[in-house]
Amino acid sequence: MQTQHPVIVVGAGPSGLSTALFLAERGCAVTVLERNEVFPSDPRAATFHPPTMEILAPSGVTEELHRRGIVGPNWQNRDREKGVICEFDLGVLSGETPYPYRLQCEQHKFVAILREKLADQPLVTVISDVDVTRVAQGSAGVSVETNKGAFRASYVVGADGGRSVVRKSAGISFEGFTYQERFLVITTTHDFSANGYAVSNYVSDPVEWAALFQVPGNGAGPLWRVVFPTRPEESEADLLSFENARRHLKAFMPKEDGYEVVHTNLYTVHQRVAGTFRKDRLLLVGDAAHVNNPLGGMGMNFGIHDAANLAPKLAAVLLDGADDAILDRFDRQRRFAATKFLQAMTIQNKQALEETDQEAREARQQQLRETAADPVLAKAHLMRTSMIEGYRASLAVE
Repeated sequence: MQTQHPVIVVGAGPSGLSTALFLAERGCAVTVLERNEVFPSDPRAATFHPPTMEILAPSGVTEELHRRGIVGPNWQNRDREKGVICEFDLGVLSGETPYPYRLQCEQHKFVAILREKLADQPLVTVISDVDVTRVAQGSAGVSVETNKGAFRASYVVGADGGRSVVRKSAGISFEGFTYQERFLVITTTHDFSANGYAVSNYVSDPVEWAALFQVPGNGAGPLWRVVFPTRPEESEADLLSFENARRHLKAFMPKEDGYEVVHTNLYTVHQRVAGTFRKDRLLLVGDAAHVNNPLGGMGMNFGIHDAANLAPKLAAVLLDGADDAILDRFDRQRRFAATKFLQAMTIQNKQALEETDQEAREARQQQLRETAADPVLAKAHLMRTSMIEGYRASLAVE
C-alpha cells in the first residue's frame, strides 16, 4: 500500500521550496518532487522587495541573502536620449519596513539557500529527477503519477511553472496573453555604475527600451544584466550570439574597448493568471498560478508571497482540523493581488517604457519627476512598486 504524504509540492524552484519551508516551520511534513536532477543556474530573477525580506526573515533566509547580495537603496527612470528623468529613494519607506531598499541576489543562489535550510529540516524530503506526468484527485486524496511511479498525498501544491502539469491536470484555465516580442537578457562585466547608473534602472525609448540591474555574480565582482526587446522575426541563434549582444550594448552606450559578454538568455514573455488557485485538493503557487513580464522584478517575489499565504492555512487544515474552506480564502486573496497589482503594474511598466506617442511620453516623464520630488507622492509610489501595498491589501480580502 502506498504511503499517503500530507503534502506533495511539485517543483523545487523559489515558490515550491518556500512553500515547503513555511509548512515545515509549522510542523507539517512535505515531500517536494523536482524534475531536474541538477538545479538550473542560468540567469533568472534577482530582485527581492521589502515584504519578501520580511517574510523570509524569521527563517534566517533574509540574513543569508544579505550576505550574498547587493543592496539597492534607489532606482532610476531614464530616457535613452535624455538620460536620467528621476531617481527614487526607497529610504522614504523606513517607517513602513525594516528593509527600505531592494536586494539583488540571483534566483539560483536563493534556491541554494532554501535547499541548505531544508537539508536540516527533518519534515521535508526533496526528490530530484522526478518527472510528474499527471495528477488526479479523489475524495480521499491525490495521486501523482511520475516516471518513477505514483505518489499519494492529501494535498498537492503545484509550483511547477508556467507549463504546470498540476494546473493542466486540474483543467484550470490560464487566461491572458503572450507578447509578440521576446526579451533578450545580456549579462556583462561592464560596470554601469561608473556611468552614473543605480543598481536598478528603467530606460524608456519608443524604438528599443532597456532595463539594467546589477547582480552579485560569482566571486569575480558584480555583473550587470541588460534587458532589451527583440523583433519577432529575429532568429533565436542570432539573438543569443555574443556578437549580437555586443552590438546591442554598443548601440545602447558606445564603449571604445567593447563589452565582455558573460551570458545571453531569450525569454518568451506572458501575462496570465490561472482561473483559480485552488481546485479541491490541488493548489497553485508561483508561475503555475500567474506569469508576467519581469519589468519591476515582481514575479519571484509574488510566488514567495503565495507560499507565505498558503502555508499557515494548509497547515491549519492538516494539523488543527480547520475547515478547508480557508483554502478558498487563499485563492481569493492571491488572485486579487495577482490581477489588481501584479498584472496591472507589470503591464503598465512595459507600456511606459515603450510609449511611442511623444506627448504621452513627456507627460509621463514629467509626472515621474514630480512624484520623485514630492516625499508624499514618492512614498505612495514606492509603497506600490515595492509590493508593500499589494501584499497588505491581499491580506484584508475575506
